[in-house]
Amino acid sequence: MKKVMIVDDEPDILKSFKLVLEKENYEVITVSSGKECLRKLERGFQGVILMDIMMPEMSGFDTIRAIVDQGYISNVAIEIVTGMGIKDAKNMGIMEPYVHDYLAKPVNINHLINSVEKCNAYLEAKSKT
Repeated sequence: MKKVMIVDDEPDILKSFKLVLEKENYEVITVSSGKECLRKLERGFQGVILMDIMMPEMSGFDTIRAIVDQGYISNVAIEIVTGMGIKDAKNMGIMEPYVHDYLAKPVNINHLINSVEKCNAYLEAKSKT
């Protein structure tokens, strides 16, 4: 089953992305913080992660650093979803090797679906090698 974890502190984003991706036959997990994301990874989540950048307590960049530091990066494909603007998000974090795409809020739904599909295909191909 194709899996996506949405990490965002905005309940409307969690609900709307979940609805869209479930229609595309994804199993969707929603969490509202970086710490919750790490707990899901500790419990074995593998799949695509849609990561908000600006969250209280632990930013998306801090969460990505923790994912890399704790060795979870090999089982996930991360996409940043941000209201900051793509250029700002790329410049603020040196995350290029770990981030597959940047999506600006408000997100174009077709772009979201296509981007998640590409990340899922990447993970499927990676699991076969």
